[in-house]
Amino acid sequence: MRFDAETILWLVLLIPSITFHEYMHAYAAYRLGDMTAKMAGRLTLNPIKHIDPFGTVLLPLLMAFAGGAIFGYAKPVPINPNNFPDIRKGDLITGIAGPSANLVLAFVGAAIAWSALPLSVFLGDAAGWVYLVGAMLTQTNLVLMFFNLIPLPPLDGSSIVPLFLPDSALRGWYNLQRYSFAILLVLLWLVPEVTGFSPLGVYFDYTVAPLMELLLP
Repeated sequence: MRFDAETILWLVLLIPSITFHEYMHAYAAYRLGDMTAKMAGRLTLNPIKHIDPFGTVLLPLLMAFAGGAIFGYAKPVPINPNNFPDIRKGDLITGIAGPSANLVLAFVGAAIAWSALPLSVFLGDAAGWVYLVGAMLTQTNLVLMFFNLIPLPPLDGSSIVPLFLPDSALRGWYNLQRYSFAILLVLLWLVPEVTGFSPLGVYFDYTVAPLMELLLP
């Protein structure tokens, strides 16, 4: 994969997208009565507070150079579910807050892309860059949203599962978190390398791609 301007733009847009994602986790927890993230300094849009040197910077760069799917993550927002009036609902709301933030930014990106059409009268070919920024912002946030909605701990989609589990099964579900990163690596790298089949790629084909076609001109 050539490390071109489009890849650099993707990486640049990844940082504010992840920052807003994590901020909304902290904000939702704060509104539900949990002060843990606020006390840890995470109730902020300052990206420095959310960036993980490896997960937000080094890992996406390495994956871009390697030519694979670009993946990144921020420092997890500390949350104490015991502070929620209803642990299951509180966990769900704080979990969904992050992907919801990405959906908002995807709509912002789409609005920027649509603005390139009238701006082309004044900017000429430069309007193509406006469209590219909007389209990449839309794609970046749709990828982040749907990736985080995968129901696998510690991804945000896992907060939905406890609503359907009996209390006796919750401990086992949360214990699954210790294996989640290994499972993600298998899905992202090992399965495509060994079989030539990308489960994540198929998932995005049925989620990200249709929404891209719907939102963008």
